[in-house]
Amino acid sequence: MSTRNGGDVVVETLEALGAHTVFGIPGQHALGLFDALRRSDLRYVGSRTEVNAAFAADGHARITGSVTPLLVSTGPGALQTLAGLQESAAASAPVLGISSQIPSAGLGGVRGGYLHELTDQLASFRDVVKHARVVRHASQIPSALAEAWEIALSAPFGPVWVEIPQDVLLGPASVPPVTSVSWSARELHPRAELVAEAVRLLDGAARPVILAGGGASTGELLELAEKLRAPVVTTFGGKGNFPWEHPLSAQSWLEDRHTTEFLADADVLLVVGSGLGELSSNYRTFRPRGAVIQIEADLGKLESNYPALGIHADARHALRALVSGVTARPADGVAEAAVRSLLDRVRERLSAQELDLEWQVLSALRSAVPEGTPTCWDMTILAYWAWSAWDPRGGAQFSAQGAGGLGYGFPAALGVAAAVDGPVLAVSGDGGAMYGISELATAAQHGSRVVWLIVDDGGYGILREYMTGTFGQATATELARPDFVALAEAFGVPATRSTPESLREDLAKAFAGDGPHVVVLPAVLRMFAPTHLEHT
Repeated sequence: MSTRNGGDVVVETLEALGAHTVFGIPGQHALGLFDALRRSDLRYVGSRTEVNAAFAADGHARITGSVTPLLVSTGPGALQTLAGLQESAAASAPVLGISSQIPSAGLGGVRGGYLHELTDQLASFRDVVKHARVVRHASQIPSALAEAWEIALSAPFGPVWVEIPQDVLLGPASVPPVTSVSWSARELHPRAELVAEAVRLLDGAARPVILAGGGASTGELLELAEKLRAPVVTTFGGKGNFPWEHPLSAQSWLEDRHTTEFLADADVLLVVGSGLGELSSNYRTFRPRGAVIQIEADLGKLESNYPALGIHADARHALRALVSGVTARPADGVAEAAVRSLLDRVRERLSAQELDLEWQVLSALRSAVPEGTPTCWDMTILAYWAWSAWDPRGGAQFSAQGAGGLGYGFPAALGVAAAVDGPVLAVSGDGGAMYGISELATAAQHGSRVVWLIVDDGGYGILREYMTGTFGQATATELARPDFVALAEAFGVPATRSTPESLREDLAKAFAGDGPHVVVLPAVLRMFAPTHLEHT
């Protein structure tokens, strides 16, 4: 075809909006869209399943902080993205899903018997994404995509969804070539009277503490903490927003009763970019005794779990306002001593649990991973340790703890690798690895510089531990699995079988390469003992 079509309008609009890389998988209804890619300057990274494409787009969106397009086909292809989009929604990742649809004549539930037909495909996405729309004419495409782009980047960030029928993608374009598209994300500033009240509370606090979530912005957070002399605890989603070894860093041991008590004892607790959900509240055992100030861009999360002075705002703007308003305090060492005492109590509790293997593996991993390396963690025991114990050292730390689905780590790392100049670490268990094993083909095809650590314990290790602890034995947790080393090599990806003793050296060699590398560690790791059960 030599005539511009609706697919061309889509890719022209994406380029005009600022997109450089797109993820996805083609399908019959979406062929007009994918054919248009070859006439554009967009880089296409194709996955092997739609859910993995969605995870890859999520990783790319998180590391870039901008919208990442995800292109898929109708019906089964579209529906397979839902688990990835749920994670993007939980983590505020601005993914723009663009799906084909059945021909326009079949829309509205007429039951025409089209391939991939759903009575109402859009309905499956409305409660998952921030915004969903069906485009019915090529002339609507630029405005619909600009609208979605703007919504994705308005606080709180999040995924959006646009559907375009097959005949619109294939039909002649009814608009001239798209060269510019205007958009402006809505800025969410705090109300002045709320800032004034928060400043009054913080200035009057004897023991202020900050709990920083994923929405916190690094520079303003550091400045405010140092001005207030306030200890900072980061949530699992907020890792990296505050320097790990800073004297005011109380780190991220949220599943520890000592940290829970430390937060509860604050006479003013400033919660930034967190809804104080299940994990951040140590499974609802957190009981604040002082005032709580909550800064949250997601209106639905404001005071959803605890009473607070609720400030509906982008954390960046709210923190900047607080920095300007609060009175600087002298560095008297009191807060720093409180932080040291807390971390000593946490370490003392852990040291009594015979967790030498787990610390050995974490230490080897931290020693081998170059500083500044982004890391992507699946739902696996080593990742649960990393939520609390991993020092990011300047590298972004992404995990699937928002929605909690398996299979995130490796495909997300491939998405990150498409945006950074340097290596990326992915960590999975053998159960989660099987969800993304087909993406070894993607890694090989694109030469993605991802080191994938697979901890092979023969099953769903954390579920084995939960079931054994609850019921005395585990059911449905043991898994037959492949020889991961041989399987990786069959894809043309170098692989190493490691041990806890050789892990640091094996990983260091893998990171020295210029392409993908799989490191398999046969080991049964244990979680540290929970503390929330002591309160139930």
